[in-house]
Amino acid sequence: MREAAVAAVAVALGGVLLGVLWWWLAPRVPLVGDVVNGGWAVYLKESEGEQSVGVDGTFSLLALGFGAVSALAVFLARRRGGVPLVVGLAVGGLLGSLLAWRIGVWLGPSQDVIAQARSVGKGVTFDAPLKLGAKGALLAWPFAALVLHLGLTALFGPRDPDHFPPPEPHVPQGPYGAAGS
Repeated sequence: MREAAVAAVAVALGGVLLGVLWWWLAPRVPLVGDVVNGGWAVYLKESEGEQSVGVDGTFSLLALGFGAVSALAVFLARRRGGVPLVVGLAVGGLLGSLLAWRIGVWLGPSQDVIAQARSVGKGVTFDAPLKLGAKGALLAWPFAALVLHLGLTALFGPRDPDHFPPPEPHVPQGPYGAAGS
């Protein structure tokens, strides 16, 4: 249980790096502000742009990579594995994803787009807040970690001992019960 808790905490702390990488590598979604009927309105600069999907895709791909690395690290550290260690890996991956999501949002542009539009002025392009639209991407890290850990354990893990002894070698018998010549 102690090893499972250590694995969960160590994997979850990787979420800080994932969050920083997501913030740094994710595409920026351009917005533009305009005054409409005396109030501010914010629009996508490119209504058919794919940057929002790219933000989710960047998080998902980074999380898959972090899942693979964390599974390999846990497997190399403790080959014998066990259910508690695998549960620790899954919980750590999920906590790491949640931590990365919140850190990326915190490091990204302000969540108050109206205030941001007012500060840059009418018609000036600014970046939208970093947002994870596909919440299922939070499961990419634990899912990748579990699948890779299962594969590594199946291929390179210790084998269970056989419960049945190997059969005795057959020695041909002569007509009188002695070994034949």
